[in-house]
This record gives sequence, C-alpha cells and structure tokens, in this order.
Amino acid sequence: MDIVKKIFSFRMLTMLMMGYCSGLPLLLTGGTLQAWMTDEKIDLTAIGMVSLIGMPYVLKFLWAPFLDRYQIPFLGRRKGWMIIFQVLILVSIFGLSLSNPTTNLMAVLGWAFCIALFSASQDVVVDAYRREIMPDEELGLGSSLYVNGYRLAMIVSGSLALNMADNMPFTNVYKIMALCMIPAIFFTLIAPKENHHIKIPSNMKEAVFGPLQEFFTRKGAFIVLLFILLYKVGDSMAANMTTPFILQLGYTKSDLGNVAKLFGLVSTIIGGLIGGVMMLRYNMKWSLIFFGILQAVSTIGFAILPSMPITLSSLAIVVAFENLASGMGTAAYAAYMASLTNKQFTATQYALLTALMGVPRVILSSPTGKMAEVMGWEMFFVFCTVVAIPGLLLLIPVFKLERPKAAA
Repeated sequence: MDIVKKIFSFRMLTMLMMGYCSGLPLLLTGGTLQAWMTDEKIDLTAIGMVSLIGMPYVLKFLWAPFLDRYQIPFLGRRKGWMIIFQVLILVSIFGLSLSNPTTNLMAVLGWAFCIALFSASQDVVVDAYRREIMPDEELGLGSSLYVNGYRLAMIVSGSLALNMADNMPFTNVYKIMALCMIPAIFFTLIAPKENHHIKIPSNMKEAVFGPLQEFFTRKGAFIVLLFILLYKVGDSMAANMTTPFILQLGYTKSDLGNVAKLFGLVSTIIGGLIGGVMMLRYNMKWSLIFFGILQAVSTIGFAILPSMPITLSSLAIVVAFENLASGMGTAAYAAYMASLTNKQFTATQYALLTALMGVPRVILSSPTGKMAEVMGWEMFFVFCTVVAIPGLLLLIPVFKLERPKAAA
C-alpha cells in the first residue's frame, strides 16, 4: 500500500507531467521528422544526419549556469523559465508546420533546431526543479515516473502523429502537435511551489565554476562521466535508425505508429515502472547491471527481424522486448544521474550529466545511416549490441566509488 500511495501522490503526478513537458518535442525533431523525410524520399544519409539537430541537448550545460543564476520575475526561479521555453517550443513547432522537406529542407532543419534548442533549455530547469522537490528516498520511483511521462508524450508525438500522417499532410500533423504543448503550460502553472531555501549563486563566476569544481574534485569523476557516455550508446545508435529500418522492411506508417511507436512506448512505460518499483526493493548497482544486460541483448531482435515474416506479431515481439528492456535501463540510468548531483548546484551539474547522456543519441548516432548502408541492417544491429559491452564493464570501477554526501 505504501508503494501505491507514493505512485499516486501529487508529487509523483508532478514527476509524470514534467516528463510530458520534456518528452513531447523530442520525436518531432527525431523519429517523426525522419518518417516525414522518408515519406518525401529524402536521402537516407541525410535522414541519419538529422540526429545532429539535437546538438543543444549535448551543449545545454553551457548556458545552464545562466539559468541557475538568474530568474524570471514571476512564478519562481524554475517555473518562470519553464513557461517561457514551453511557449517558444509551441511557436517553433508551428513554424515547422509551415515548411516542407522537399521544397525547403533548410527551413525544416532550422525550425527543428529551434525546437531542440528551447526543449534542451526547458530540460535544464525541469531537471533542476524535479530534483529539488524530490525526497531522496523516492528518487528511483520519481525518476521512473518522469521517464514514463516522457514516454507518454512520445506516444503523442510519435504514434499519434504517424497515424494522423496516414490521413493528413505532415504539415497539419505538426500544427496539432504545437497545440499539444498547451497542457504542459497549464500544468506548469499549477505544479507545486519550489524550494526557496536552496542557495542561489551570487554571481556568474560562482554559477559557472562552483558546480564544476565540486564535481571534478570528486574521486573517479572522469570514470563516472565515461560510464554515463557509454551505458546507453548501443541502444541509442540502434534507436536512431529503427524508423527507416521498419519502413524499408515493408511495414506501413500505420504499422510503425501502432506497433513500433504506440505498442513499443507502452512497453517502455511498463519497463520504466517495473524498473522504478524494483529499485525500491533492490539497490541501484544490481539494477544498472541487470537492466543494462537486458538492454544490450534486446537489440539483437532487430537483427533477426528481417528473417521473420512481415507480420504485426513479429514486429510486436521484437519491439516489446527491446522497449521493455530500454525502459528499465533508462529508469535506473536517470535515477543514478540524479543521485550524483549536489543540490547546491543542481541545474548545471544535471545539465552536464544529461548533456553527456545525449552524446550517443546526437553525435555518435549521426553516422548510423551510412553505417547501415555499408554494413547491412543485420550486422548494424549486431554491432549496436557489441558496442554496449564497454559501458557494462565500467560498472566495476564505478561502484567502487562512493557518491559524495553533499549530493544527497
């Protein structure tokens, strides 16, 4: 009963909705945009390079100190910035809806970059906000619900968007997606008040160098960063190309929306919830190990899929296993990163860690289109499984390190 009360508390609902706020824009500059470009017969190499639009997610730590130091004169230090970025995201999605990849690819990429920039900036303040209002003992469950909210939003911008695209132009789909940001803005207004007792940096020098100095003077700081970089590298590389892969196998956009996106994301949500509950029972070390192994092994399913009949059941089996494992791994991964932050420097430290988390998805995934062309789909997904091994091996030195007391 205690677990049920925690899951259905208003604080956990806040975690779920903060995930929705952050998750809605992602696929609109990723898988859904790739599906639009594939539908318009854009070159496969160019589709793979779309991942570079997500560079703001990698570089967001550069302007995180500014957001930590200054606040908007309404709603509070975090919520004020959240409202501004959410409105800018809405405007940028609408701007993207007025463009077309065939007639003006650069305009599409420009608006997509704006969405990514404002979304990454929103993530900085959302991550700080949710970390600051979460009790430490609920961190694992709260992180899993945040991830689940993220995934629920991806059902809207992924499955729902792709299903609508079978019946209307993608330009109209993106207009509807812009309207889907309105619930995020409303909930931000009614979300719990912030903690006003946390010390704010007195100047930009303290905002920039304080969190970096505190983090990098820890023993094994660079090992921790390398682990964060590599833990989901194989999963991210595979995920970047699953949309064109499934479409090129002969599945329709509706198949992609109903199974690969909707059914797959439901599996991820279930996996995230299972992961969060398991972390209440088992320690983070064993969760990261077990979930990480499942995450790597599940990618092999995509290598097997071309040899299976082109049926919805074949696609569902492969997608369900991969997304269930990915959801469990992401829940543990997010909770671990949150546990590393010192609350005095939450925004900048979390931005640094999550930006590094974005490197595999943005930079290392950018050549995956060319890799798939050269290696073939089967060998490409086998490679994505093998490349996950170094991240798992780094768990050995990582868990010999103690997280600093100040981080709690």
